[in-house]
Amino acid sequence: MSDKNLKCKDCGSDFIFTEGEQNFYKEKGFDNEPVRCPDCRKARKAQRNNFSGKSSGDNYGSRY
Repeated sequence: MSDKNLKCKDCGSDFIFTEGEQNFYKEKGFDNEPVRCPDCRKARKAQRNNFSGKSSGDNYGSRY
């Protein structure tokens, strides 16, 4: 297995799906390769978290 060059479906930039990432996906049982580059994945995750009302500044479980 070797690194693969993929194209991001959001921004269109090329990114590398490394051999290590491929092994991780295989171990987790993921059938599909990533379709977004790491930056777009991070932005999409942040957007989902903001939409759900979660914030890194929330102190749930804090006593004070």
